[in-house]
Amino acid sequence: MTNGTTPRHATIFHGYGATPDDHWFGWLAGRLAADGIETTVPPLPDPQSPDTERWAEALRAELATPARDSAVIAHSLGTVAVLRHLAGLPGSWRLGTLVLVAGFVDRLPALPELDAFIGGAFADAGRAEAAARQIAARVDRIAVIRSDADPLVPTGHTDRLAGLLGTDAQVVPGAGHFLASDGATELPEAYAAVRAGREAAMSGLGREAGMPGR
Repeated sequence: MTNGTTPRHATIFHGYGATPDDHWFGWLAGRLAADGIETTVPPLPDPQSPDTERWAEALRAELATPARDSAVIAHSLGTVAVLRHLAGLPGSWRLGTLVLVAGFVDRLPALPELDAFIGGAFADAGRAEAAARQIAARVDRIAVIRSDADPLVPTGHTDRLAGLLGTDAQVVPGAGHFLASDGATELPEAYAAVRAGREAAMSGLGREAGMPGR
């Protein structure tokens, strides 16, 4: 049994072609803020034509050193950026809660223009597995969320990511790619994941307290 720390700050990272004002990001930030969790949704540079290094620089500015009293939520391509950032961090950092929505580390047949961004640290299966193991060992609570029919990210991609991180994906029926155009202007499952992490930390139960699948 591990001792957790109540999340005091959350950061939400958007994905390809999105802004902090899109989809469910503002809704989630508002819900978390109402719970006393300071929440930011930073804009990532040039989201219509994302550059690996520019996004990495933005991640370094926003998430220089993770903390056990913090939660990170990422959507779609934002999950790739977050995972790459965490995998490259030195030292003995720990993060309280990590929530990945429509996440992946493999190239997307529907979006070949993102191949270069997705490649690099996760292009090699062995390196991806090693990076995932490193991240999983340093995060107290992990939740991976996908829909039952994502038109952009194959469900197998997200399931593979969940497996690499030692958890199971939570499936939200009919959510598509979790875009506003899919009707996803709210995401209670992501809110519940952060809340579950917070409640586990407050109970002093940590990881074994039962985030779904982990």
